[in-house]
Amino acid sequence: MKRHPNNPILTRQDIPPITPELVDVTSVFNPGAVHWQGEDRLLLRVQTRGRETRLLWADRMDGSNEKWNVRPQLVSLRGIERLPVRAYHVYDPRLTVLEGNLYGVFAVDTDVGCRLAIGICRDGHHFELISFDPDGDRRNGVLFPERVGGRFLRLQRPNAQTLAGGPRSGSQIELVESDDLVTWRVVGPVMDGRWRYWDELIGSGPPPIRTHAGWLHLYHGVATHFASVNIYQVGAVLLDDSNPARVIARSRLNLLEPREPYELTGQVPNVVFPGGMLVDSCDASGVATPYSVLRVYYGAADTCVGMAMTSVKELLDACEPVTS
Repeated sequence: MKRHPNNPILTRQDIPPITPELVDVTSVFNPGAVHWQGEDRLLLRVQTRGRETRLLWADRMDGSNEKWNVRPQLVSLRGIERLPVRAYHVYDPRLTVLEGNLYGVFAVDTDVGCRLAIGICRDGHHFELISFDPDGDRRNGVLFPERVGGRFLRLQRPNAQTLAGGPRSGSQIELVESDDLVTWRVVGPVMDGRWRYWDELIGSGPPPIRTHAGWLHLYHGVATHFASVNIYQVGAVLLDDSNPARVIARSRLNLLEPREPYELTGQVPNVVFPGGMLVDSCDASGVATPYSVLRVYYGAADTCVGMAMTSVKELLDACEPVTS
């Protein structure tokens, strides 16, 4: 992946001070990305100096220079206040257009752990809660952009481990299915982390995209075996078109790692965390071609937003066949 020369493309200075808490914010990072209603959009995670989380839309103004306009209006997940548990933070949105509707999958911090929530955007701005997982600590939920075998599918990461001095994490991505986007059941594991390599702990990045080779998916990997810090990196995996629980190929090397000052230094050092991806073009059937350009939007050191470019072919070439 090649970083955009104007990185970081969004920093805390770009956040409009529309409320007192958004004056001189701490950070903006981990955006979701979507092409919706003729526009490229990012849904930004903004952190106040009270360490509270707020969501804001940004619209692309200049694609070649990655200039974005942040809308001066907070984004709500309406209905979250009626849950039987208190939602402290709603964050890390992953955006999917599915059957003509825009959905967001959100991580929600509660007293009983992290839960996944799904919202639908009907008015072009706010989301309405349609699904909340009552049980199970998990993060990094992403919806597939179409049904597979008549079912809605979601990738997610069970939080089965605790990072030293950090939040709960996990070393497995699993597939779940639903008939109505409300109630979900586990299909089975998709992939595990690789101990002592760059992706010991793992989690889904942007929603997968359909290619003629299968479902192409970016994920983050965390190397934990260094004495001082955890290192967040980006890799790719190719999933079977009709059975996405089966891995066809996977990148042995990371494809993006923290190297630049804005990735190495910040609230959480040594982090590149992919959350959004825009595909520049697809064929007549809506499938990304080998030469489709991909713009990957990522949080850098939990402090600002970066963008890196690649192509479907480059990612597929980086994936090695999995034999077992």
